[in-house]
Amino acid sequence: MNNAPEYVIEMLHITKEFPGIKANDDITLQLRRGEIHALLGENGAGKSTLMSVLFGLYQPEEGVIKKDGKVVEIRDPNDATALHIGMVHQHFKLIDVFTVMENIILGAEDTKMGFLQKKAARKKVQELSERYGLKVDLDAKIEDITVGMQQRVEILKMLYRDNEVLIFDEPTAVLTPQEIDELMEIMRGLTREGKSILFITHKLNEIMAVSDRVTVLRKGRYVGTVDTASTTKAELSSMMVGRPVQLVVEKDESHPTDDVLKVENLCVPSKLYKRDAVHNVNFSVRKGEIVCIAGIDGNGQTDLVYALTGLEKVSGGKVTLCGREITNASVKEHSSAGMSHIPEDRHKHGLVLDFSLEQNMVLQKFQDPRFQQAGFIKFDEVRTYANELIEQYDVRSGQGAITTVRSMSGGNQQKAIVAREIDRDMPLIIAVQPTRGLDVGAIEYIHGQLVAQRDAGKAVLLVSLELDEVMNLSDRILVMYEGEIVGEFDPKQVTVDELGLYMAGAKRQEVAK
Repeated sequence: MNNAPEYVIEMLHITKEFPGIKANDDITLQLRRGEIHALLGENGAGKSTLMSVLFGLYQPEEGVIKKDGKVVEIRDPNDATALHIGMVHQHFKLIDVFTVMENIILGAEDTKMGFLQKKAARKKVQELSERYGLKVDLDAKIEDITVGMQQRVEILKMLYRDNEVLIFDEPTAVLTPQEIDELMEIMRGLTREGKSILFITHKLNEIMAVSDRVTVLRKGRYVGTVDTASTTKAELSSMMVGRPVQLVVEKDESHPTDDVLKVENLCVPSKLYKRDAVHNVNFSVRKGEIVCIAGIDGNGQTDLVYALTGLEKVSGGKVTLCGREITNASVKEHSSAGMSHIPEDRHKHGLVLDFSLEQNMVLQKFQDPRFQQAGFIKFDEVRTYANELIEQYDVRSGQGAITTVRSMSGGNQQKAIVAREIDRDMPLIIAVQPTRGLDVGAIEYIHGQLVAQRDAGKAVLLVSLELDEVMNLSDRILVMYEGEIVGEFDPKQVTVDELGLYMAGAKRQEVAK
């Protein structure tokens, strides 16, 4: 090992172009053996593209890749896997109807005389799961487990293939604070065993906590590489955005008035178990306040939001919006009653991926007289409106309004949804993980928009796994644990540690019905 070159991976002068955009413009990145190297940049800066080049999903127009000092050609992910390079994508590559176990071994099946050696494979997966603290139910179907658990399945997939270079693309975007701490520990453990990690993230706290070095990209170009120990969050955010960034939300006291959303004794059945996923939940959200539901992923928040937005039927209780009962009404009725919804899963419930950006911007508005006449869509009006939102929210895409949404970066897809939903100007905004996958500059802007909506007299229901976001944005915090609300807090009078105890079920208070 002593003779091995210092760098396990070198990407030298990589250039990758798409129609209308140079995603990577002459970028050089060098990964040392056994280090955690963070890749930082705004949405659309070219981070995921660069890693997709390394993983063989894209071919660069210029530049070379070296593994252990030797030039290699990576034509597809099979070549990457053969070189022991693995990747966990921002949007997981899992098959919903397969079990955890089937997903882990898919494409790397161990066979003997044409028969699948399931017992040996299962033993290996269980050993890996215990060794790295990645507890998952191997027999559960992917569609039935939380996104945090799906994340673990993706990591186990890499470890099962004996990969030594591990690429994590936004690995913590869907995790709770506790799961993030666990993942950081897992990453450190992996490097102690000689693995090398490339870690794409927007979260400066995580970079400072876990990485050895950071490479910053901006608008497809290389800005610089720094040692984490000798830099600060303020310096990194300036390198990334090109200007100083306000890292704390500035807002005045809230002055809430009437109830906009009222939830009474709400019960939602569980898809997985015989018990309710949401049990006897009561709360209200008033004009001029941001109420945040905090909790560890998988404690009923998703089911609650599905019930409130009409995506799922309730088994008991009552939901009232602006004085009108909407319990078990359709999604369209919820929407027309005065609800905007920034969904948790932007691909499943937020966008039509093969539509253009402009079509996605008017998904709920195309029947407005502004956008159609006698059943015919006014395409010029749609484009004008889309361009206004694209500019206002700085949504970046290769071909502007006509870009197919599927080809955009995850953060820019998120910005498009936030732009559309806030612009609908509804009395209630339900925002679920609204800044998931966004960079500090975009988070600063979205937080400002949500506070502006509150100040304009809107009711905002925020569901977030980011404790910084919960503490910064909310006027009231409700903690959910195992489908029930176990505490209500004023963010100015509670600590993150105290919230954590309620989120983990160690404490609860009797919340007034």
